[in-house]
Amino acid sequence: MSVSEPIVRSLWWAARTGGEPPFDTAHLKVHYPAAPGGDRLTGVFPPHGGPYPVVLFVSGINVGQDAYRWLAVEIASAGFVCVTFDRVGELFGGEHGLTPGVDLDAAAPAAYGTRPTCPAIGAVLASLNEIELLKGVLDLDRVALGGHSAGGSVVLQSARHFPQVRAVFAYGAHTMVATMLGWPPGTVLPAQVDCPVLLSVGTRDGVISGSADRYGQEGHGHDPVTRTFEEALSGGEHLLAVLEGANHFAVADPVDPTAARAFLDLPATADRRPELARLITSFLRAHLHGDARARAALDGLDLRRSHA
Repeated sequence: MSVSEPIVRSLWWAARTGGEPPFDTAHLKVHYPAAPGGDRLTGVFPPHGGPYPVVLFVSGINVGQDAYRWLAVEIASAGFVCVTFDRVGELFGGEHGLTPGVDLDAAAPAAYGTRPTCPAIGAVLASLNEIELLKGVLDLDRVALGGHSAGGSVVLQSARHFPQVRAVFAYGAHTMVATMLGWPPGTVLPAQVDCPVLLSVGTRDGVISGSADRYGQEGHGHDPVTRTFEEALSGGEHLLAVLEGANHFAVADPVDPTAARAFLDLPATADRRPELARLITSFLRAHLHGDARARAALDGLDLRRSHA
């Protein structure tokens, strides 16, 4: 490695996200391109160059942010600052766990589309301005939102309310909505997005198929990701990638068998993480960096496409 070649380092931060203490704080991990040669006492490495577009990745329910570290490192290596976070808060039914936080009233029929369903997104993005080490390094006018499972769903339901968002990607996520919120069975909500979207899903996703009862879809063909691509997105360049042999937790490494709903998943028959990382980083480089080579790489892939 040459002395000028950046490496990926991370730092921790915190953001107030609203709610009653102690369930009012998100703990962030910020991955950034760094210059080799850190402080021997603190372990802090200075940033390398910039400014870099910011990618905020939103975790699935009860999936710790460290499960996405591999992807955050890949994204940061491609010329971005990638942020993940853990936030303990109230889940459905009064239980508590790791959650990005969902404003259920904002997801109900009377209010959907008027505000983000995930208020933490704005709070986390705003908090990044406070990190002294990264002053001048973050380009917060070029932001991408990504997410897994429920994290991807709230990103799709919220992105429009943040005008700095230039691209959205989600794995194992959709906008089919639970009937408990007052929607008719099988309702696919229009995505709240004004930018290109990359949806990806595995053919072995047992969690989505095992959740059909939430959406009043027992006994029906249940493919809410494809329906989201076909019905929820309008305008712009959108992509759908179906990864053969991948399951719902293919984007997480390691998978924690003591938490979340991995017990519903089907066994994966292939490791598609390298392919997924290349797909996501090419998508981000095409739309946040305007990289012609990345766009050409996307054009060469076997993906479903929707154009304005």
